[in-house]
Amino acid sequence: MNDHAALTLSALVADRLAHPDTSPTAATADSVRQHLALGPIGIALLHIERAATELGPWQRAHDWLAAATRLPFTSGADSHPFYGAPALAHVLACAAERHPGAYQRDLALLDRQLTGDVRRRLDAAHRRIEAGQLPALAEFDAIRGLAGFGGYLLRRDPTGSVLRAILDYCVRLTEPIAHDGDTLPGWWAPTGPSGRTDARFPGGHGNNGMAHGISSVLALLALSARRGATVSGHRQAMCTILAWLDRWKTSTVCGPVWPYWVTRDDLRTGRLAPAARQRPSWCYGTAGLARAQQLAALALGDTERSTEAEAVLLTALTDPAQLRATVDAGLCHGLAGLAHLAVRTAADASPEAADALRAVLPSLLSTLFPPGAAPEEAVTALVGGSAGLGLLDGAAGTALGVLTAAGTEPPRTAWDACLLIA
Repeated sequence: MNDHAALTLSALVADRLAHPDTSPTAATADSVRQHLALGPIGIALLHIERAATELGPWQRAHDWLAAATRLPFTSGADSHPFYGAPALAHVLACAAERHPGAYQRDLALLDRQLTGDVRRRLDAAHRRIEAGQLPALAEFDAIRGLAGFGGYLLRRDPTGSVLRAILDYCVRLTEPIAHDGDTLPGWWAPTGPSGRTDARFPGGHGNNGMAHGISSVLALLALSARRGATVSGHRQAMCTILAWLDRWKTSTVCGPVWPYWVTRDDLRTGRLAPAARQRPSWCYGTAGLARAQQLAALALGDTERSTEAEAVLLTALTDPAQLRATVDAGLCHGLAGLAHLAVRTAADASPEAADALRAVLPSLLSTLFPPGAAPEEAVTALVGGSAGLGLLDGAAGTALGVLTAAGTEPPRTAWDACLLIA
C-alpha cells in the first residue's frame, strides 16, 4: 500500500462513518456510547484529525459528538480515561485545540468533575500504600487509572496542583513494598493481567505494558519531564522503572524483547518462564515499551538508551517473525498502531534512525490488507470486520494510524495523547 492508497483508505473509512445515522448501528449502540475505545467519541476523533488537516469537514465531528452526548456521561468512580466523562473530555479537548472557542463551557464542567474524581482516587491510592497493600492495575494504568488521567491533565493544566499530585503518586508507586515475605516493586498487582484473581498467576504479577502496566507510568513521567513538569524524586522514579525493564529484557534472534509481565515465580528464580512469541504492539510488547523508553531517555538526556530504543523498534518493524505475530489491523495491537508508533518515534529520533523508521512504513502499510486489494475492498472488510468501528481495535483507529503513516508527520491534534506516546 503506497501513500496515496493509504490516504484513500482513510478517506473511505471516514466517508463510511460520515454520519451516525448512516453508519452501522453498532457505532451508536447504548452499550458503547461512552466508550472511547469502541464508540462514537472515538469515531469523532477520526473526523477531528481529518478536519484539522483540512481533509474533511468539522461538521462530521460535531455530528458524532452530538449523537454521543444525547444522554449524560458517567463521572465519578465508574468513569475512567476511556469511559464516561473523562473520555469525552479528551475528545472535546482535541476539537477545541483546532477549533478555538468550541466546547469551552462543556470542557470547564468536565474538568471540574475530573479534578474532583482524581483527588478522590489519589486519596484512596495513598491510603492503600500506607496500609501496605498491593495496587489494582486500574489504580495506575493508562486505560483506567491515574497515568491516563495524568496524560489528560498534562495537556489541560500542566502547571496545576492536580497533575503534580499525580506525579507525586507515580514517584511513590515506584517504591518497593514488602508482601508475603518478598520485596516487590510498588506497582505489583495481586491479580492476573485481567485485573481478576487468576490461578495462573499465584502471587500476582508485575505488568510491563503500556495499556495496563508500569510503562504507562514511565511514559507519563517522561512526557511531563520533557514539558518541565517535575516533582521531587521524578528522575529516580524513571530510573527505577528503567532498571526493572533492563533486568527483564531478553535478547533473542529477533532482537531484544520485554515480557508482557513478570510472575512471582519469575521474580523468585530470577528467570523468565518460556513464553509464546510476542507481537510488538502498543498495549503490550516491544513497540510500546520502546517508545516509552525513548521518551524517558530523551527526558534523562541518555543518548545511548534513546538510540537503543529506536533500534529495537526498527528491528521489531522489520523482523518477519514479529510481524507474523501481528495479525490485526488496529491501533492497540495491530499494524496501524505499529505504523503510528514508527512516525511518533521517528519525530524524536536521530536523523539516521528517523529515516530508517520512515523507510519501513510503505512495507508495513502493505501488510495491512491482502495484496492487490483495492482500497474499497479493504474498507468494506475493515468496516464490516469483527474488530468493530472504534478507536483502539476498529476501523476509526486504523484509519487514524494509516493517515499518520501516509503523511509520515505527527498528527495535527493530540488525539493519541490517550495512548501516552506523545
